[in-house]
Amino acid sequence: MPDLHVVERFPHDIVDVEHVAVRVRDGVRLAARLWLPAMSGQTPVPAVLEVIPYRKRDGTRVRDEPMHRWFAGHGYAAVRVDVRGTGDSEGVLADEYTEQEQLDALDVLQWIAAQPWCNGRIGMIGKSWGGFGALQVAARRPPQLCAVIVVCASDDRYADDAHYMGGCLLNENLLWGSMLMALCAQPPDPELAGPAWRELWLARIAAIAPFPARWLRHPDRDDYWRHGSICEDFGAVRVPVWAISGWADGYSNAVLRLLAGLSCPRHGLIGPWAHVYPHEGVPGPAIGFLQEAVRFWDRWLRGIENGIEDAPRLRAWQQHSARPAPGWPDRAGRWIAEREWPSPSIVPRRFVFSKGGLVPAGGAEAERAFVHGSAQHTGAAAGAWCAFGIEGEHPDDQRADDARSSCFDSAPLAVELPLLGAPVVRLSVAVDRPAAFLCVRLCEVFPDGTSARVSFGLANLAHRASHAAAEAMPIGVPQPVEVRLNDLAHVFAAGNRIRLAISTAYWPMVWPSPEAATMTLSPAGCELLLPERPPRADDDLLPPFAEPSAGPAPPFTDLHEGGVRRHTAEDPGTGVLCLETELDFGPDGEPSLRRFYDIDLETGHGMRERFCIHPDDPLSACIDVWHRTISRRGTFCARVDLHTRLHADAGAFHFEADLVAHEGATEVARRQWREAVPRRLL
Repeated sequence: MPDLHVVERFPHDIVDVEHVAVRVRDGVRLAARLWLPAMSGQTPVPAVLEVIPYRKRDGTRVRDEPMHRWFAGHGYAAVRVDVRGTGDSEGVLADEYTEQEQLDALDVLQWIAAQPWCNGRIGMIGKSWGGFGALQVAARRPPQLCAVIVVCASDDRYADDAHYMGGCLLNENLLWGSMLMALCAQPPDPELAGPAWRELWLARIAAIAPFPARWLRHPDRDDYWRHGSICEDFGAVRVPVWAISGWADGYSNAVLRLLAGLSCPRHGLIGPWAHVYPHEGVPGPAIGFLQEAVRFWDRWLRGIENGIEDAPRLRAWQQHSARPAPGWPDRAGRWIAEREWPSPSIVPRRFVFSKGGLVPAGGAEAERAFVHGSAQHTGAAAGAWCAFGIEGEHPDDQRADDARSSCFDSAPLAVELPLLGAPVVRLSVAVDRPAAFLCVRLCEVFPDGTSARVSFGLANLAHRASHAAAEAMPIGVPQPVEVRLNDLAHVFAAGNRIRLAISTAYWPMVWPSPEAATMTLSPAGCELLLPERPPRADDDLLPPFAEPSAGPAPPFTDLHEGGVRRHTAEDPGTGVLCLETELDFGPDGEPSLRRFYDIDLETGHGMRERFCIHPDDPLSACIDVWHRTISRRGTFCARVDLHTRLHADAGAFHFEADLVAHEGATEVARRQWREAVPRRLL
């Protein structure tokens, strides 16, 4: 967490309204918290709305209060709403990004605009779920919505979310789905919900869906994923958009797509950060995001001519060459900018495959084919699909994974090579199985052999023609495949090598194919295209960001530290390798607790994940996830335990889940799920 400058006094005094119930069209009451400029009682002001499921009362309280107090202190009514079925809102949460959720947001916008403290002009802000929702609501064009800020979110629910990547199944599908099940099982606060809290809690538990299994039933880009993907019609969004992400985040690709696809006023910002707001940005440097957000709101909600629309279309942190590390407090680099995107200053640098590795276009191409099959634990150094600023999430030294991959190296670079955009790899590949995937990693290799992953991409070969309809690979017949790697802004250092590493496994990030596959690469038609962005003098003239600042946090204490613990072990009898991660469990095996003094509440959420696989057997793959949540005050104590598991045979995925809820020492609910989902070329 970066050092934040905490601002205690603002231009406007603030009225904090802990809880308001907003009734939507079907009678359900959604829970809202308000931070109002005191003067809004006499002079109506614009409003800023955030709608997310992460529990305003406790889950995101420490994050919400400093941010929304900042907006209120600068003259905006800030409104934070729990999605129905979460936190203190009534109803049940049926799924991600439902039609009902969007209708609820429209009703909330209408309610805000009708309040005496609001002048009818509203912006929406959101990170992750809230960013998805803001874009989806903007596409509906409600008259009250005038601008949106989206952070760490996506325009395409299939291509860039926690479920599939390149048509491959991300194991994040289970991790996030388990988290959502645990979130839906938490009770409202009895102090706000009153005597009906228990009834609301049990109704939530009874309605929980096995989300990971539901998402497994949609392995192709069908109508399920097209719903809520605003890339289906970029023209539907007409209000100004500021899209933000970080290179360590799982959603950075969406920023450049939004800049290219939208026609409304839009700007993009990509820092070195994980899945966090930029004023809390790790790795650093964090920036004065809230100051920039107020400038954005001033322009589009108040009509102040502050020149923000004349800023470069994209501002990005171009990362300098760096050796692998479990976590960087700061990532070396510099800010660069582009007046438009796509940028005419980006030129493709082309390399072809040779028997000696990668050579510039025009060099001698290899004549023989390259044959390779990967051990199933290739990917052990991958790090997290999406980092959250926790130690150990970043990719480790890639040498062990490189040794299990087919690698192609360039000669040492004579001069540095600066890049911005998406590397593209074109291959001619044959496999010996109908279902297989490729992981393609772009690495920077230092003179001592250290290998740092710079970007990567995945390709389910059954999706080589389209994500909408999978088609089995013909056995042994070369097929053209294009793999678009994650966008980047990176400078390869002079003296280092470029490495392209290709494997048929990437565990524990990606679920393995049902059979171990061997690939054959034919050199003809194989090439690497790097988006070279020559340095420009005007980059040094960019105005600096203000220091990261926020309002004061609520009074709280962490009763004991949880932190993260990671452990890897091999079973000597079976050869199965297991990676286990434990997050926010205390030394007594209970979740680490946080006490909020202003609401007299203690809460905790601990999680443990275990990934196991045998290097020679893709059907040995198994993931177990455990969650325990606790909420207590006085005689009130609610505890939920959830265990989920995913394994597979050649024909089906098998999802299992067990949930037990206790009120004090008394068990009040128990649920069990057992679902088999057919594998469809996955």
